[in-house]
Amino acid sequence: MQVAPRLLGAHLRTVVDGVEAVLRITEVEAYHGRGTGETPDPGSHARMGPTARNATMWGEPGHLYVYLSHGIHSCVNVVCGSEGTAGGVLLRAGEVIGGLDAVAGRRGAASPLRPTAVRDLARGPGRFGQASGLRHPRHDGIDVIGGAAKEGAIAELWLGDPVADVSSGPRVGVAGIAGTAAFPWRFWITGDPTVSPFRWGRGAAEAAAMLD
Repeated sequence: MQVAPRLLGAHLRTVVDGVEAVLRITEVEAYHGRGTGETPDPGSHARMGPTARNATMWGEPGHLYVYLSHGIHSCVNVVCGSEGTAGGVLLRAGEVIGGLDAVAGRRGAASPLRPTAVRDLARGPGRFGQASGLRHPRHDGIDVIGGAAKEGAIAELWLGDPVADVSSGPRVGVAGIAGTAAFPWRFWITGDPTVSPFRWGRGAAEAAAMLD
């Protein structure tokens, strides 16, 4: 849980097929795998151990685990556990600070962009992934530290100074107890308009009531 809030305010720069975008990270969620961390994480893709799908999560830190959500959305995670120890931070939302026109085109946003449309371009993990241009499976495992090219793309993660005002709470849309205050592993920049709204996952509200 130490890495996740530290990523807030960081910049993810991508160049995909020659098109550059820069996203300032405003919201993240932490996940770990089977046998890692003090508490098993039933919301993690790595909860059952290594698979072909989640192999990147068990690999070298500093790479991106790019997976497909609901068969549609490519979502981006920073791998942060040591090699052989699964751990990832989902990049849930961001502010577009570079390549606005390119991002708007990827998102199919109408021109001219309204302020609310600009706010929403990378608001939520599916939108963030689309805004970045990174796609599953082409870019799964791309290196954000060394910046090595992969399938026509490069990705670089730039850390700045730690953000002073950070909020935390349950993860968004995660089912059961994994989506309750028992796992307060969502972190966001307090008051930032690009942060996505909270919603309960399947059975999470009921599980939360049982915890009270």
